[in-house]
Amino acid sequence: MEQRDAAQQQGAPAATTPGAQRRVLVVEDDTTIVDALAARLRAEGFLVETAGDGPTAVETAEVWQPDLLVLDVMLPGFDGLEVCRRVQARRPVPVLMLTARDDETDMLVGLGVGADDYITKPFSMREVVARVHVLLRRVERAAQAAVSPQSGILRFGELEIDHAQRRVRVSGQDVHLTPTEFDLLVCLAHSPRAVLSREQLLAEVWDWADASGTRTVDSHIKALRRKIGAERIRTVHGVGYALETPAPATDGG
Repeated sequence: MEQRDAAQQQGAPAATTPGAQRRVLVVEDDTTIVDALAARLRAEGFLVETAGDGPTAVETAEVWQPDLLVLDVMLPGFDGLEVCRRVQARRPVPVLMLTARDDETDMLVGLGVGADDYITKPFSMREVVARVHVLLRRVERAAQAAVSPQSGILRFGELEIDHAQRRVRVSGQDVHLTPTEFDLLVCLAHSPRAVLSREQLLAEVWDWADASGTRTVDSHIKALRRKIGAERIRTVHGVGYALETPAPATDGG
């Protein structure tokens, strides 16, 4: 997790906005990890603050107002899931969670409380930096879509996707999606009924050039199904996923 990542840096996305320093709050109680993360992110041009426990993280987020949180799950005081809940309740902000266990249940809980993405330890610094850039670019795309007069509304039966407002409704009821979940749904909705491979979804939604994160796709699909209805996303085993749409109406005559 050290300088061995430097040679791989060509795989990381470009900086989000040249000249604009984004604020990243790193919340981690392991001083070795937090120091390494802070140093790497500062080298990438980010302004970085750190916190080593849950209460300090919430207080720092409220005062400093970061653009993104890198948040460990296991923390003193109270855990990262509670930090995520409290921070998101006050001001929505992208959250990249760090988890020591490759446990899908933990990942789904994290996504359920407002996290946008997660990385399992041990991780490479290159991967963390890449994920941070991707999440911040997604926020920029959301802001641009909100003011774009060309952003339309997609409807699939009772499912409605509003690009301009980045809102999703099912049977007329608003459904809260994280930015990643929204982008994943839109990606599927642009090719309804077509099967998109995990690798395609990684490239389109996460900007990943390899297939190392297919487990991430699966976890986000599960979280998305819980919110919009499992029947709306079809699994093609060994291939990927497709958005199911209502069958076209036929005339009785």
